[in-house]
Amino acid sequence: MSDTNIPASLEGVGYGIVIGVGAIFAIGMSLTSWLLSRYMNEVQDSEMFMTAKHSVKSGLTASAVVSSWTIATTLLTSTTYGYQYGVAGPFWYAAAACVQILLFSVAAVELKRKAPNAQTFLQVVKLRYGTSVHLLYTAYSGVYQIINTVNLLVGGSAVFSSMSGVNRDAICYLFPVGVIIYTLMGGIKATFITDWVHTVMIYVIMLISLFVFYTTSSVAGSPSRVWELLKEASSLHPVDGNADGQYLTMRSQEGGYVGLVFIGAGFAACVDSQLFQKAIASDPRTTSVGYIIGGLSWFTIPFVLASTYGLAAAALEHLPSWPTYPNRMNDYEISSGLAMPYAAYALMGDGGVVAVLLMIFMAVTSAMSSETVATTALVTYNIYQAYIKPNASGRSLLYFSHFVTVGFAIFCSSIAVAFNHGGFSVGFLITAIGIFVDAAIPFSLPSWARLRGVLAWFLTTHSLYDVISVATLSENLPLVAGNIVALGSPLVLTPLLTFLRPEDFDWQIFKDGIKRGDDEQIQVPVDDESNKDPTRRTAREMHEEQEDEATLISARNRSIYLSIFLTLSLVILWPIPMYGTSYIFSSGFFTGWVAFLFIWAFLAAGIIVLLPIWEGKMQVYVLLKKVFGSPEELDSEPVTTLTLGELEDMTTSTTEKPPVDSAKAVV
Repeated sequence: MSDTNIPASLEGVGYGIVIGVGAIFAIGMSLTSWLLSRYMNEVQDSEMFMTAKHSVKSGLTASAVVSSWTIATTLLTSTTYGYQYGVAGPFWYAAAACVQILLFSVAAVELKRKAPNAQTFLQVVKLRYGTSVHLLYTAYSGVYQIINTVNLLVGGSAVFSSMSGVNRDAICYLFPVGVIIYTLMGGIKATFITDWVHTVMIYVIMLISLFVFYTTSSVAGSPSRVWELLKEASSLHPVDGNADGQYLTMRSQEGGYVGLVFIGAGFAACVDSQLFQKAIASDPRTTSVGYIIGGLSWFTIPFVLASTYGLAAAALEHLPSWPTYPNRMNDYEISSGLAMPYAAYALMGDGGVVAVLLMIFMAVTSAMSSETVATTALVTYNIYQAYIKPNASGRSLLYFSHFVTVGFAIFCSSIAVAFNHGGFSVGFLITAIGIFVDAAIPFSLPSWARLRGVLAWFLTTHSLYDVISVATLSENLPLVAGNIVALGSPLVLTPLLTFLRPEDFDWQIFKDGIKRGDDEQIQVPVDDESNKDPTRRTAREMHEEQEDEATLISARNRSIYLSIFLTLSLVILWPIPMYGTSYIFSSGFFTGWVAFLFIWAFLAAGIIVLLPIWEGKMQVYVLLKKVFGSPEELDSEPVTTLTLGELEDMTTSTTEKPPVDSAKAVV
């Protein structure tokens, strides 16, 4: 690493953010969980811990999707592509990694419609394809989630160590502490709420950075000045593969390769159960809206942030304000994602570095909380309950999940430390993982079909470089070949195998074979007349599979049309004409491009910040009223608490009036 003029005085800030901000989130979310339990009767049974009882609205679903898709690599790598390839880098990264969320909205609705009681998507795999496929996909999902979590810790610890001087190993173990505390206290609902707070903070910092670079900075300060600096940079060090070597063009060969790589690599998330976990926890009526909004809002983060810090790095590197001036960044600094914190320092000094560290902290901890809950559900329901203790009660599942939550954090932190000492970058695995996983999308393809992508990857590498190594396998073109072949194989083989071996599958099996935990708590008003007939309570309160079928089908169709239209717009209709014409941005056109950045950033930030507040305003009002109201108000609605097992036992009797256990009354 080269010498920089960044003061080495931020070690306390680094530890302060990880420990102090982590403690604030842990205490705040633990208090929130206690308030919801005390005043809103939200009991942390197994269903609430894992699925939030399928009740999360579209706003929190969207913010959770944005948060879980925003990992440290999102911030750092997209910025690096902006620095290397100009305006094409941020766009291709954002568009290519956004389409999976949009298309996943269809799968999310279908999962809610056909398996409304599922705790994980792998339970559906087991019923549909049997034990062998279930075990294979459990392994796929588990390994992918471990790699993703390790990537979070390695990338985050690298930036914190480089920019503040903290110990990388210590940071790997400190990152998860607050996450584990609030996850144990509040389960998946706590992760949804913290995801929203994390995302809000990232958007606030993003907007501040956008304003500083393009309006107030003394070294840039306007789109026209940035345009001039980028023209100067391209004359000093032209970009290979870009039209006329310019940063200000969408005609970027390597940028296009980045898009193809991430289109393929992004679909590796088909086995990442945390995306499915958010679909499972969402309200069936708002699932598709949450994922569509989340996908479009997430597009903003790499697109706007990388168009800010990535272009700032390219534009300012030849100026005295740059930390490594008069030298350019070396390969180590580029591969470590330091273009982003260096640009932040050049624009805002120490405050910019602190802002980047905060964003990295938010990205690491929020995404890790999602992966932790998803992995906990995976191990609890698809290993422990599926093969070790099939008749496990809901309470025992909850206790076991707590052990998994803690164990997963320790396990991944230890692997991250090993990667740190080995000098191995998991960024390589993130871009290559699609080669191994994409052929698994249809679940039923044989293993030989999955080798096509690996074969294309290796053959392309050998034909271009004559040597197969981690370095040559990491080049863009071999990654393109491997990922696209792996992704394209199912498009041909799945319809072929389906028509050769058609099957009339009974979807009712999912509804009958997947049950909720028997410890699920149901709040029943004591004076409710319907309590005289417990079968009516069960039908109304406990079985979301009776949701209006027409509503869910309409949501599915809407998701199909919107996701296809948006995908085609983002990867073909918008960029391809600009790529094909080799257009180089004029000063006026670049000013319009920057104006579009501001518009998209404000729209996304406004929706993500305000929609959850609007949807939850009544719940917040009721909670505040109960917290600060008089004791008499709390006694006005006496209820009794029953578990699902007790309620189902009551429904088996048609001759006796169901008893109400006064000892369980909740006031």
